Amino acid sequence: MRIGLSTRTARAMTAAILMATTPVAAFADGTGTFYDRTFVLAAHEKCQLFRAPVAGALSAATLQSRGAALRAGTAETTLQAAASRARSRARQVSCANPELAMVRDRVADAFAGWQRIPRMDFNSDHATWTADRVRREVATWRLVQTSVTGASPVRFGLGASAEGQETLSAVVSFVGRPRPYAARMVMRDPALAARPWLTAAGRAVLPPESARQEVWSAGTAPAAATLLAMGKTQGETWTFPAAAGDRLSRLDPREPFLIEFLFRDGSVATATFEAGDFAAARAFVALGTV
Repeated sequence: MRIGLSTRTARAMTAAILMATTPVAAFADGTGTFYDRTFVLAAHEKCQLFRAPVAGALSAATLQSRGAALRAGTAETTLQAAASRARSRARQVSCANPELAMVRDRVADAFAGWQRIPRMDFNSDHATWTADRVRREVATWRLVQTSVTGASPVRFGLGASAEGQETLSAVVSFVGRPRPYAARMVMRDPALAARPWLTAAGRAVLPPESARQEVWSAGTAPAAATLLAMGKTQGETWTFPAAAGDRLSRLDPREPFLIEFLFRDGSVATATFEAGDFAAARAFVALGTV
């Protein structure tokens, strides 16, 4: 005989349904939304509730709600505890439970339109990741954030070639100076500093050099005109290993990271970016082109 849902589990499912019927970009609250989405995602991982596009959309939404909670001041340990409770609750639910089937249908309906959204901005404290899933026959940015070093514009993110091959790249157009011979990403190393470095005002900063990691560019080439900043006619693309994206995804969304360009005279030109909701935006892009 099937054991019925507990009151707490039933409430969790009801909340999950309400969560799913609101567009993902509208959420700005913290632990509650993150708990609800983690619960549904854990139930999917256990019971295979959704097709891949819906599961991908739900994964992006879950990561986005985590970022919103962290930026709102929720401690990482609090979110970890909420995720643990949500997964524990999901483990107690039978895959054959009719209430879970209701959640599946409502969530699938809610995300049916969401997964067809062609573009989305993932806003953070001081910067924005712009995601673009429109299919094009020229080189384009699937995911990009903009910055500068001096008077030179720098773009960083996932660039796609005309053939659709995606690479983690930085595109820079230097003004009136020699070209760099190397480029690297600089960010906190979680193995050396487990938590982000926060100021008294709650703003994240880079830790001391002893707690940073570097990821060097794998190569450079002239940038496609469609990847350049507006008004620029030339620039270079510096590509980075795909694993660098995984490292970036593990950062706190409030944290900065750097792209540094090294010159033969010993100087370094630095562009500052913000990790933000890179993980959520990358999951959104992974849904494929439309």
